[in-house]
Amino acid sequence: MTTDPILRARQVKALKAYYKDSTERFQEWVAGGYRGQPRECLPYPEFCRDMKCEAKTRSGHPCKNDGTSWANGRCKYHGGASTGPVTPEGKKRVSMNSRRQTPCGPHKT
Repeated sequence: MTTDPILRARQVKALKAYYKDSTERFQEWVAGGYRGQPRECLPYPEFCRDMKCEAKTRSGHPCKNDGTSWANGRCKYHGGASTGPVTPEGKKRVSMNSRRQTPCGPHKT
């Protein structure tokens, strides 16, 4: 079921370009006050139609869900938002931001 990595990279690149263009066109329509019809979007990339997520599941097999839910070519279970910082610099930045926030409510010190 695993596809060629070069083909997969091309599919993901085309999918990202499609989603970026669609978002830009929608934002133009919103900025114009939703007047008229939104501009015609680019056609969906045909070679992305049968794209699968292919993330490795806990059982060790590739995920078989549709891989076009997110622009990164993963399904909604494997391509969601970030789970937080990984590098020491990122963790330090987050800890500094949390210290700047002041507590609210009855817990004020």
